[in-house]
Amino acid sequence: QVQLVESGGGLVQPGGSLRLSCAASGIIFSISDMYWYRQAPGKQRELVAGFTNGGRINSADSVKGRFTISRDNAKATVYLQMNSLKPEDTAVYYCNANYFNKGYWGQGTQVTVSS
Repeated sequence: QVQLVESGGGLVQPGGSLRLSCAASGIIFSISDMYWYRQAPGKQRELVAGFTNGGRINSADSVKGRFTISRDNAKATVYLQMNSLKPEDTAVYYCNANYFNKGYWGQGTQVTVSS
Protein backbone atom coordinates (compact mmCIF):
# COMPACT_ATOMS: atom_id res chain seq x y z
CA GLN A 1 0.00 0.00 0.00
CA VAL A 2 1.43 3.33 -1.10
CA GLN A 3 1.45 6.10 1.49
CA LEU A 4 2.67 9.66 1.22
CA VAL A 5 2.59 11.61 4.46
CA GLU A 6 3.20 15.36 4.39
CA SER A 7 4.21 17.42 7.38
CA GLY A 8 5.61 20.83 8.19
CA GLY A 9 2.76 23.12 7.24
CA GLY A 10 1.45 25.88 9.46
CA LEU A 11 0.89 29.59 9.89
CA VAL A 12 3.77 31.90 9.06
CA GLN A 13 4.15 35.64 8.60
CA PRO A 14 5.01 37.13 5.20
CA GLY A 15 8.74 36.85 4.59
CA GLY A 16 9.00 33.78 6.78
CA SER A 17 10.08 30.24 5.99
CA LEU A 18 8.71 26.73 6.27
CA ARG A 19 10.07 23.33 5.35
CA LEU A 20 7.63 20.70 4.15
CA SER A 21 8.43 17.00 4.27
CA CYS A 22 6.80 14.07 2.52
CA ALA A 23 7.65 10.58 3.71
CA ALA A 24 6.87 7.81 1.25
CA SER A 25 6.27 4.11 1.82
CA GLY A 26 5.07 1.27 -0.35
CA ILE A 27 7.12 2.41 -3.37
CA ILE A 28 10.71 2.14 -4.49
CA PHE A 29 11.43 5.76 -3.74
CA SER A 30 14.70 6.02 -5.65
CA ILE A 31 13.01 5.28 -8.98
CA SER A 32 10.02 7.52 -8.37
CA ASP A 33 9.56 11.03 -9.69
CA MET A 34 8.47 13.27 -6.83
CA TYR A 35 6.49 16.49 -7.01
CA TRP A 36 4.95 19.16 -4.84
CA TYR A 37 1.62 20.66 -5.87
CA ARG A 38 -0.56 23.24 -4.18
CA GLN A 39 -4.20 24.23 -4.30
CA ALA A 40 -5.48 27.56 -3.07
CA PRO A 41 -9.19 28.10 -2.27
CA GLY A 42 -11.20 28.44 -5.46
CA LYS A 43 -8.22 27.66 -7.68
CA GLN A 44 -6.97 24.63 -9.57
CA ARG A 45 -4.20 22.49 -8.21
CA GLU A 46 -0.86 23.63 -9.65
CA LEU A 47 2.61 22.17 -9.86
CA VAL A 48 5.08 23.86 -7.54
CA ALA A 49 8.25 21.83 -8.04
CA GLY A 50 9.46 18.44 -9.19
CA PHE A 51 12.53 16.26 -8.69
CA THR A 52 12.74 13.29 -11.03
CA ASN A 53 14.55 10.05 -10.26
CA GLY A 54 17.11 11.12 -12.86
CA GLY A 55 17.89 14.27 -10.91
CA ARG A 56 16.02 16.78 -13.05
CA ILE A 57 14.55 19.61 -11.03
CA ASN A 58 11.93 22.07 -12.16
CA SER A 59 9.86 24.68 -10.38
CA ALA A 60 7.06 27.09 -11.15
CA ASP A 61 8.06 30.62 -12.14
CA SER A 62 6.10 31.97 -9.18
CA VAL A 63 8.39 30.22 -6.68
CA LYS A 64 11.76 30.32 -8.46
CA GLY A 65 14.44 31.72 -6.21
CA ARG A 66 12.28 31.22 -3.11
CA PHE A 67 11.40 27.51 -2.95
CA THR A 68 13.82 24.59 -3.19
CA ILE A 69 12.89 20.96 -3.67
CA SER A 70 15.23 18.23 -2.47
CA ARG A 71 15.06 14.52 -1.79
CA ASP A 72 16.76 11.97 0.42
CA ASN A 73 16.47 8.55 -1.18
CA ALA A 74 17.82 6.82 1.94
CA LYS A 75 14.97 8.27 3.98
CA ALA A 76 12.39 7.99 1.17
CA THR A 77 11.54 11.63 1.79
CA VAL A 78 11.11 14.68 -0.41
CA TYR A 79 11.34 18.20 0.99
CA LEU A 80 10.19 21.65 -0.02
CA GLN A 81 12.10 24.50 1.57
CA MET A 82 10.00 27.64 1.26
CA ASN A 83 11.59 31.01 1.93
CA SER A 84 10.36 34.58 1.53
CA LEU A 85 6.79 33.38 1.79
CA LYS A 86 4.02 35.59 0.46
CA PRO A 87 0.29 35.65 1.23
CA GLU A 88 -0.35 34.27 -2.25
CA ASP A 89 1.57 31.12 -1.28
CA THR A 90 -1.32 30.23 1.04
CA ALA A 91 -2.66 26.85 -0.07
CA VAL A 92 -2.87 23.18 0.75
CA TYR A 93 0.38 21.60 -0.37
CA TYR A 94 0.31 18.06 -1.72
CA CYS A 95 3.06 15.55 -2.32
CA ASN A 96 2.81 13.47 -5.49
CA ALA A 97 4.73 10.39 -6.57
CA ASN A 98 4.89 9.10 -10.12
CA TYR A 99 5.72 5.42 -9.74
CA PHE A 100 5.59 3.21 -12.83
CA ASN A 101 3.44 5.84 -14.54
CA LYS A 102 0.86 5.82 -11.79
CA GLY A 103 0.28 8.88 -9.63
CA TYR A 104 -0.13 8.79 -5.88
CA TRP A 105 -1.11 11.67 -3.60
CA GLY A 106 -0.65 12.55 0.02
CA GLN A 107 -3.40 14.02 2.16
CA GLY A 108 -1.99 17.54 1.99
CA THR A 109 -0.70 20.02 4.52
CA GLN A 110 -2.04 23.54 4.99
CA VAL A 111 0.30 26.50 4.59
CA THR A 112 -1.08 29.89 5.59
CA VAL A 113 0.93 33.06 5.10
CA SER A 114 -0.60 35.94 7.00
CA SER A 115 0.30 38.70 9.39
